[in-house]
Amino acid sequence: MDEPADSRPGDGGLVRLRLDLAYDGTGFAGWAVQPAQRTVQGTVEAALTVVLRHPVRLTVAGRTDAGVHATGQVAHADVPVRAWAEHEPQLLRRLAGVLPADVRIRAIAAARSDFDARFGALARRYVYRLSDAPWGNSPLRRHDTVGWPRPVELDVIRQASAGLLGLHDFGAFCKHRPNASTTRQLQRLDWKREPHGVVVATVQADAFCHHMVRGLVGCLLAVGEGQRPVDWPVSLLGATGRCGAIPVAPAHGLTLVEVVYPDDADLATRTRLTRSRR
Repeated sequence: MDEPADSRPGDGGLVRLRLDLAYDGTGFAGWAVQPAQRTVQGTVEAALTVVLRHPVRLTVAGRTDAGVHATGQVAHADVPVRAWAEHEPQLLRRLAGVLPADVRIRAIAAARSDFDARFGALARRYVYRLSDAPWGNSPLRRHDTVGWPRPVELDVIRQASAGLLGLHDFGAFCKHRPNASTTRQLQRLDWKREPHGVVVATVQADAFCHHMVRGLVGCLLAVGEGQRPVDWPVSLLGATGRCGAIPVAPAHGLTLVEVVYPDDADLATRTRLTRSRR
């Protein structure tokens, strides 16, 4: 399914579609299809199959874990040209009538045949939200904001974050997968405080390994609480295995907000380069 679609018109031809999605991850066992589990992928593929009357398989930019949300997830799928032509005008409204309330396809459009939601991406951007207010968390944000039990010092966290930027092996912060690289280019790691005790971390990288964002956030919060020295996170870079001392931040504070892609002229080159590294 990662190979380019044959987007030539005619009987049997396929068109590659780009889908932009948002979902509340509370009720899902993550993105990827799992036996006897409710997943985002399974739910969206079932809805597309019903509306298009053709089996649909999605390739996603980033597989989110159970409880993790998205406002800017991207996926692609190859569907028959005839089905796309027939259903395009009303497709979003029909999907909205089939999908459950906790997941939405915000946009769907024909893409270049070599568009690849996963391997074509330049970067993924996440935000992590928590509240360290003494009164707790806002009831209206309880699904996407973690109520943190202790105050955190952002100046210290920012100092600890600075040394993590750049190309590093983040194996200490990740849940390892066989034969998978844990070297990533961390492009952004910002922290800010909003009203009512809300702390927002913005994390962007070319890609993330499993649990990497939550590991980074948990590690830095330990510094911000005074439990670890400011140089502790940097000292873990390059470790050969996951560091069991790193607390993994709760999943429901994490939201995928954007996937960045190159211009069309550079898309094929980016896809080939990423495939060779992953």
